[in-house]
Amino acid sequence: MKTYLFLDDFRNPMDCINYMRLRVDDSVMYSREKWIVVRNYEEFVNYITNNGLPYLISFDHDLADEHYDPSMYSGNYDDVAKNFKEKTGMDCAKWLVDYCIDRSEKLPKYVIHSMNPVGAQNILSYLNNFKSFQNFEI
Repeated sequence: MKTYLFLDDFRNPMDCINYMRLRVDDSVMYSREKWIVVRNYEEFVNYITNNGLPYLISFDHDLADEHYDPSMYSGNYDDVAKNFKEKTGMDCAKWLVDYCIDRSEKLPKYVIHSMNPVGAQNILSYLNNFKSFQNFEI
């Protein structure tokens, strides 16, 4: 059975249908699949550590109230992110890559559903970069 993991602090998978411009396949995925919902970095890490990699992960970037101030994203992302007390979806993506490297596992499928365009692009670029490296190496 394929496992679908949904990382978001307050939305549920069906909410994605209402605000994302989804292809038909993605709309069906969010509405039909049974998702495991995790709300923060700790739940994300605990789920994967205890259950292994899911088939697919849907990432949100902003996982706490402090991440929702758009003025924070006018500067360099790395400078801003180090001031966060709570971890973001990007931290989850970085942990996931380390997990895959440490265990010689293939990166699971992933989509980004974040409404934060800078955060979403950062997660997507990071995962795509690792995926291309992993495909080259394996």
